[in-house]
Amino acid sequence: MKNLILILLLSIGLEGFSQEYKNNISICQFSSSFSSSSNINLRNFKANHFYNFKIENDKNIFNKENVKYLPTIIVFKNGKEVLRLESGINMKLPKDSEKRIRNKINSLL
Repeated sequence: MKNLILILLLSIGLEGFSQEYKNNISICQFSSSFSSSSNINLRNFKANHFYNFKIENDKNIFNKENVKYLPTIIVFKNGKEVLRLESGINMKLPKDSEKRIRNKINSLL
């Protein structure tokens, strides 16, 4: 019984840790080594949490967030997706991506 409780506590703790990238207002960029030229510079949003995930290293997060196009940007607020920008087949994010992210963040604040 003690082992079962320990396993449950560990799995709950790991689930909470794996969701850390969704805390508060966070900007997540999903890309790969071959699509990095189309990424935007998330350092422009240094007042917010930002994360860069690469499919080569973070496949499980890509699957969990149902990312289909590279690059993709998802903005989360307290665990909920509030904005998704996808590149599509051309592998280029919309030209106004930074403006749309900034507008969304301002509306959340």
